[in-house]
Amino acid sequence: MLKILDRYILRKFLSTFFFSITLILLIFIVFDIKEKIQTYTTKDIPLKEIIFDYYCMFIPYYGNLFSPLFTFIAVIFFTSKMAHQTEFVAILSSGTSFKRIMRPYIIGASILASCSLILNHFILPKAVEIKIGFEDKWINNSYNNDEHNIHKKIGPNRLLYMESYDNHLRSAFKVSIEDIVNNKQTYFLSADNMTWDSLGSEWNLVNVYERKIIAQDRLDTLKTGKPIFKQINTFYPTKKLKLAFTPIDMNRYESKIETMPYFEFREYIIREKLKGSNKIEFFEVEQYRRTSFPFATFILTIIGVCVSSRKVRGGVGLQIALGLLLSCIYIMFMYIFTTIATTGFAPPLLAVWTPNIIFSFVALYFYRTAQK
Repeated sequence: MLKILDRYILRKFLSTFFFSITLILLIFIVFDIKEKIQTYTTKDIPLKEIIFDYYCMFIPYYGNLFSPLFTFIAVIFFTSKMAHQTEFVAILSSGTSFKRIMRPYIIGASILASCSLILNHFILPKAVEIKIGFEDKWINNSYNNDEHNIHKKIGPNRLLYMESYDNHLRSAFKVSIEDIVNNKQTYFLSADNMTWDSLGSEWNLVNVYERKIIAQDRLDTLKTGKPIFKQINTFYPTKKLKLAFTPIDMNRYESKIETMPYFEFREYIIREKLKGSNKIEFFEVEQYRRTSFPFATFILTIIGVCVSSRKVRGGVGLQIALGLLLSCIYIMFMYIFTTIATTGFAPPLLAVWTPNIIFSFVALYFYRTAQK
């Protein structure tokens, strides 16, 4: 049951957080409108789409992205103000322990972290999908893949090559597929182009040349003593083919992974592992980041309380400056270790959680040295 002190601190915590995050989001929206106003007017984009498909998705996306930082700033701002007005001294003098004072802060951090966790795994992916759809339709000139000589591993032993791919037509040009088993080619297919059939969830290939290499039951006893292989060559004007490859695999990486809710994303990673994809680290970093990032709310809240609960000569400004410095260091660590994980130099799980582990010790140090 929340007591008067808990309600007082929790109310200040949440109100300061939502006020500060709302203020910064409004500033972001103003600058974003200023940057895109010419696009909005020249392309006659419907106002309904701008509001509901872009900015209503923009707000939760960036609000969640900056939530740990503004949790930290909110805690420092109102706690340092309480300390400056000697409220903390009065609370501690009444016999209330510092550990007890931390209770409403942890409750507030739990509320914000839980919301962020649910947003990251279940709600934001759909919001991002709508936002990216709006950007691709009106701002990015309908995104199209501009890669050439594209190589994809679409199975444990299967390789796909495309000279080029068109996202609009969902078609690939100058296509070849080959199966490699024990460093030997067992199947080869080439086609002038292939187009996605959304009704049958398959590819329609044109001018198809297919070669199957089959090992015979007998050995070449006169020469090598190894199995004799037989080639079967076939030509098809058209051919339908199901592959472990769909048009979504040619979307932008952020379009693929940021728009997948938790369970869909987990199944996608399993499929990519079966294919032998070389982007597994990239996907796993995103999966673990969705959980580790909300957890930072607890760490930054504890640091914020410990840093700002003591009345200092520099006042609120000095404590906010220290808080911002620590936040910048945390964000820098997060990006450094994320890069390390995506390049394969460290396991994604360890790399993503390393900034939280490091700052947990920082939080422990500040907690032990805080004013008791």
